[in-house]
Amino acid sequence: MKERKAVITGIGCVTPVGTGAEGLWEGLRRGESAVGPIDRFVPSGLKSRIAAQIRDFEPQQYMDRKRAHRTDRYSQLAIASGRLALEHAGLDPSQLESDRTGVFMGSALGGIAYAEEQCGQFMSGGYRNVSPTLGFSVFGGASSCNMAMEFGFTGPNETNSMSCASGAVAIGRALQAIRRGEADTILAGGSEAPLSPLSFGAFDMLRAMSTRNEQPDSASRPFDRSRDGFVMGEGAAVLVIEEEGHARARGATILAELSGFGVSNDAHHMSAPLPCGTQAQRAMRLALHDADMLQEDIGYVNAHGSSTPLNDVTESRVIRSVFGSRPVAVSGTKGLYGHPLGASGAIEAAITALSLSRGWLPPTINLQDPDNEAELDLVTGFGRNMRLDAALSNSYGFGGINATLAFRRR
Repeated sequence: MKERKAVITGIGCVTPVGTGAEGLWEGLRRGESAVGPIDRFVPSGLKSRIAAQIRDFEPQQYMDRKRAHRTDRYSQLAIASGRLALEHAGLDPSQLESDRTGVFMGSALGGIAYAEEQCGQFMSGGYRNVSPTLGFSVFGGASSCNMAMEFGFTGPNETNSMSCASGAVAIGRALQAIRRGEADTILAGGSEAPLSPLSFGAFDMLRAMSTRNEQPDSASRPFDRSRDGFVMGEGAAVLVIEEEGHARARGATILAELSGFGVSNDAHHMSAPLPCGTQAQRAMRLALHDADMLQEDIGYVNAHGSSTPLNDVTESRVIRSVFGSRPVAVSGTKGLYGHPLGASGAIEAAITALSLSRGWLPPTINLQDPDNEAELDLVTGFGRNMRLDAALSNSYGFGGINATLAFRRR
């Protein structure tokens, strides 16, 4: 039996730098950070008071008033991104075979911000003041279930919660499902809406976030020696992943092939990567093997690049260990939109696919003094025009999860 291949035919996203595939691309080309003072709540008593916020999101542009009222921001961002992805792919949900169309999503925290809000309602007014939809809104699977209901898809449906690797894991699982013949079309990605006092404050107590409050636009600085932590963000991204024959039969524009997936676990520490990076290396090598690629085939790596002291130096060593002395272009794009936790891997998968399709690599902004003992070829400045045959995207999560996706230009 001929192996079923998976291709990307649509991208939808809602991010701090832009909405939709074109909005995201324009934000990347501008190269301006979306990080600023947080105003979603009053951050009194916190060391970090900055975030990458989405300023212009109106859920009723993407769903009817009833569904918007019954869903929290986490699910709203997912539904909006799914709708934008379908539109970008030229797909009408009603014309897809429902049983052959699935939804795979990822999120680190799910509806925790809404749960926090409703806890406040309970404390001020008791049970009668709590929304009856609370239980349906806060569980992790709310995003994929609400998307399936919104679009009428009855195929495979799941949401994983593997921290900051969740979006990448969802896309990798979608690739596996396409190959196994479980579906012909899958919406896959990640969504995160974590900007609430308790969630934000918990990471603040860990001292994991940047405190460059007076210079927020330069706070997220992957691979820079003066980085002092990540900047929390919010957002969502969804890819339309189709079996290649299905896509070609309808004359779809193919942005890239989703070729491989590798995942591993450090089993070392909840917040610190394994210093030697052997498991992160293994995830990259597994993705290459799964894609039937050699390291010589890869021209670009979109790094996890969280802007934390431990992650970036470890990832630099990991990339160099996989590629040896051969130069491969690398960029960390979180300087632009912060770190939207479980959505970041999906946003970066979208960026990688667009970069392959359009022949331009986004820059690593705020990189003034590279902490680059591995001597990576870091893309800086205004980006780089470069035609590539293949690329990788790395995502790492709390608990030691390592996920790598491999892509080919088509």
